[in-house]
Amino acid sequence: MMAPAPFYPEIAEGPDNGSCFWVGTGDGLRLRVGYWKATGRTKGTIFLFPGRTEYVELQGRTAKSFADRGFSICTIDWRGHGLSDRVLSNPVTLHVNRFSDYQYDVAAIIAAASAVDMPKPWFLLGNSMGGCIGLRALLSGVSFSACAFTAPMWGLRMSRVQSVVARPVSWAAQVIGQGERYVPGHDGNNYALSNPFEGNRITRDPTNYEYWVSQARSKPCLQTAGSSMQWLHQSLLECGHLSKTHPPDVPCIAFCGEQDGVVDIEVIRDRMNAWPNGRFELMPGARHALLLEVPKIRETVISEISDHFESIQIAV
Repeated sequence: MMAPAPFYPEIAEGPDNGSCFWVGTGDGLRLRVGYWKATGRTKGTIFLFPGRTEYVELQGRTAKSFADRGFSICTIDWRGHGLSDRVLSNPVTLHVNRFSDYQYDVAAIIAAASAVDMPKPWFLLGNSMGGCIGLRALLSGVSFSACAFTAPMWGLRMSRVQSVVARPVSWAAQVIGQGERYVPGHDGNNYALSNPFEGNRITRDPTNYEYWVSQARSKPCLQTAGSSMQWLHQSLLECGHLSKTHPPDVPCIAFCGEQDGVVDIEVIRDRMNAWPNGRFELMPGARHALLLEVPKIRETVISEISDHFESIQIAV
C-alpha cells in the first residue's frame, strides 16, 4: 500500500479530485507522486515530467486544461524537489549525484501509476529538465504511446565563453569537493520570490507568474533555489550523451519559445528534424515556460498536444 502524502489543492487550482502519495525509489529515497483522474470516459493518462524547480501543485492549471479535454494527469516531485527527499543537507540547493539517478524516479512513478490503475494509453509530456529525463526514459525502453516536449533541456543555452568553460569548471568543482557549491549566478534564493515579473525569463503572462509567486509565498516547503555545480556537470554530460543517440520510434511533437533563454533552441530543432514522426514548433514571442505563458500561446500548445495524443489514442 502507498501512504497518502500532503497535497495543497487550494494553491494548485487543478481538478477537484487531485491526490498525492509517497513512493519509494530503488536507491532508497521517498518521493511524492500526484495525480488527477479524468471523470467519465478518459482518453488516457499524460505523465507530466516537470522541469527544474517545479513540483506537483505547479501543474494544477495544466492538469485542469488537459482534464477538460478528457485526459488524466500523473506527475511527480523529482528528488530534491517539492516534498520529495532533498539530496543535500542544504535542502534548497538543486543537486543530483548522477543524472541517471532521475531514472529511479521514473521507475517509481511508472510503478505508482500502475498501482492506482491510471487509464491507458499512456503519454509522456516532458517539460524542460523533465524533457531530458523523459527522453532518456524513452531510450531506455519505458513505453509510451506518444510523447510531447515543451522547451526540453536537450542542451543549455550558453554564450560561447560559457560553453567552453562550463564543463571543465564544473568537473573540477566535483573533483576538489566543491560540487555542492552554487553555479555562478545562482544562490539560495527562490527565483519567483527574488525576481519581479518585469524582466523574468519564465513567462510573459503576469497572471501565471503570480500563480507561481503566490505558491512560493504560501508554501515555502515546496520551493527550491539555485543549482549546484555537480547538477550542472551532470546535466551537461547527459545532454552530450543524448546528442549521440538516435530518436526513439515514438510519435513526437516539441515546442520551444522564440525568446527562450534557458535551453538551446537549435539543439531541439536539430533533434526534432531527425525524429521519425516528429514535429517541431517555435512559438513566437514565448519565453521558457510555455505551459505558463500568455493564454493564446498556452492554449495553442495544450490544444496541439491534446490533438496529437488523441490521434494516437484513436489509433490504439
